[in-house]
Amino acid sequence: MSWSKLKQQLEGFLSPALNGRVEYRAPGYRYLPDKSGICYISVDKKNVLNMSDKTNPIRWYQTELEIKNDPDIQIPITSDDIEAVRQATKGPVPEDRLIVMARSRKSTEHAKELMSAQAALTKSNFIVVANKFLTTPIEDSLESKDMVLNILALLDRRVGKKRILSMSEMMQLKHPVVQYFYELRRGK
Repeated sequence: MSWSKLKQQLEGFLSPALNGRVEYRAPGYRYLPDKSGICYISVDKKNVLNMSDKTNPIRWYQTELEIKNDPDIQIPITSDDIEAVRQATKGPVPEDRLIVMARSRKSTEHAKELMSAQAALTKSNFIVVANKFLTTPIEDSLESKDMVLNILALLDRRVGKKRILSMSEMMQLKHPVVQYFYELRRGK
């Protein structure tokens, strides 16, 4: 599908509250051999989805350690997580230490997921993900680990205000760019 047709379809699914504010852009010199095409999602004429831009309002992580040390990321620990650590240690470990170990294990997994999610977002990758978004149910896009699918689903008019408001806990574990679009959709 051509870029203009894809853009038209994506913008057709935009929430009415975001019409005119959110735009999909693809400035590109796609066929230069040393440059990959880039795709942006811009809000109020500012490019938001661009990792390499230093003036970007969204935080992009450089290392997994940076993610693990980010105080804004709060990872919930379940009793199943603690039990898994207890099984792995095979010995008497104090309960508070088990909680610390479970949180560390879960934050490492979360950091790896975020790092892979923010890997190179080129125009061709965006086009593949956008086509996938147009052919999959909205629930699958919301629950996906792919942050571009999450963003497209959050901007979609098929996701109502009540549903958006009920997703706040799930959004705490998402990448800051997904959280940004979540807050935008909430109207904050």
